[in-house]
This record gives sequence, C-alpha cells and structure tokens, in this order.
Amino acid sequence: MTYVVTDNCIRCKYTDCVEVCPVDCFYEGENMLVINPDECIDCGVCEPECPAEAISPDTEPGLDKWLELNAEYAAKWPNITAKKDALPEAKEMDGVAGKLEQYFSPEAGSGD
Repeated sequence: MTYVVTDNCIRCKYTDCVEVCPVDCFYEGENMLVINPDECIDCGVCEPECPAEAISPDTEPGLDKWLELNAEYAAKWPNITAKKDALPEAKEMDGVAGKLEQYFSPEAGSGD
C-alpha cells in the first residue's frame, strides 16, 4: 500500500502534507503535488494534514489511475520538503469537480 494525491489537490496545492512526511516523498508540479509510491512508507501522517482532503490510501476503490499518475510525475517533478503558500485560488477550487480533465498541468513546480 501507498498513499496517493488525488484530483482535489489540483489548483489548491496546499503543502501541509510535505512538512510532516518523514521520508520526503512528495514531488511538486505546477499546480499539484504527487507522492512517490516507491518512497512512501504508508505511515499516513500526511492524510489528515491536507485541508483539501486530497490524499488517500491507494487501497480505496477507483484510485488506480491516481497511483499511476503519482508514480509517473514523481519521476519527472522536483522533490519538495518544505511548506509553501497554497495557490491563490485554493479556497475557490477546493471541491470543484473534473479538475484532472480541466486543470491538470504536466509542468514541473520549483521544488525546494
């Protein structure tokens, strides 16, 4: 098992989760974060830290595509280990449906 970041992170990108991760397994895209499933130790401390509730265990039904997306982009994006400000539109984008199809960016963030 691992934890995965899902679509509600897109255009929110709160980084509270990054600060508590004991193994620094978060990677930063332009408008979301992902977890490297090979580095995640399944401790779960990140899940309750996410204000957007965008982190889930990969054992929940329907998260296969998110496991694949997290693995793919963790290999491409820079590591992030320190908290940053959320995106300016985070509050208004929290809970918006269809964020993957409408707003996902494959571009890398700045990392640390």
